Amino acid sequence: MAEETVGVEGTDARSGERVDPEVSVLREALRAQRAHVLGALEGLGEEELRRGVLPSGWSCLGLLRHLALDVERFWFRGVLAADTEIVAAVTGTKAGDDAWRPAPGDTGESLRALYRAEAARADAVLAGLGATEPPARWPGELFGSYRLHTVREVLVHALTETACHAGHADAVRELLDGRQWLVLGG
Repeated sequence: MAEETVGVEGTDARSGERVDPEVSVLREALRAQRAHVLGALEGLGEEELRRGVLPSGWSCLGLLRHLALDVERFWFRGVLAADTEIVAAVTGTKAGDDAWRPAPGDTGESLRALYRAEAARADAVLAGLGATEPPARWPGELFGSYRLHTVREVLVHALTETACHAGHADAVRELLDGRQWLVLGG
């Protein structure tokens, strides 16, 4: 993912694209959390990636699939870019439960690639959007009276969810093989 350099006027110094400084800061924080998730799972074999170690039974592959489909694809392409097919696909499931279950052919490599691709598509959706703009489509049928009103709120929601799952990935990784992504000095 290319870095951007925000000029004084709020444009990317290289591309000339309009950049909202607040969106830029939030997007960079989200990129850091995405990298944290991928780093915490780096080096795990297929068996470890499929193994559920928590009572709920989710696996690292399920976590990657959830982040790719329910966070990156849904919130950015479905909500901010108003892709009705994406929203309809989520509306037809039980609150996104399907995304937590990897398909039999899913692999660590394929789901890492899917996650990276959806993150890049999400970044493309964010290009040129301002923090105070409303989502292009709000799926009220999924959320009732709950609503995110701006690009800022959608970005903060996605950032919070990704950071939460980065912590889950840290804990599960340590349970799987003892490796710690974030090591506190003692």
